[in-house]
Amino acid sequence: MASLPVYSWRLAPDGLATVRQLRARGLRPGGQDVAAQIERPRYRRGPLVAYLYEIDKAKPVRPMTPAKWAALAKANTARRTCPECERDAGYVIPTSLGMCVTCAYPDDEQHAA
Repeated sequence: MASLPVYSWRLAPDGLATVRQLRARGLRPGGQDVAAQIERPRYRRGPLVAYLYEIDKAKPVRPMTPAKWAALAKANTARRTCPECERDAGYVIPTSLGMCVTCAYPDDEQHAA
């Protein structure tokens, strides 16, 4: 197994991009193997590593279908719905509380009024 070429931060050659850079261009890796990696040194810790893919082998991002849009909307609605009062909170329910703030702290609302 061959090792990957490692480049220093901001010194990667043209023709290679990270997943985020590919996505900004409307592309995805498309199943290709990692071509190289870049490393950014950090103080007192291990380096940050980002994997690079060849832009020429990248494929276009698949478009969102109406079914995917509907599933995403349903998932976001479920994240905003309180399991206690079953109302749309208008924000994503914190997982640390497991319910909307009004249900988690009912006494605070009485004191605020």
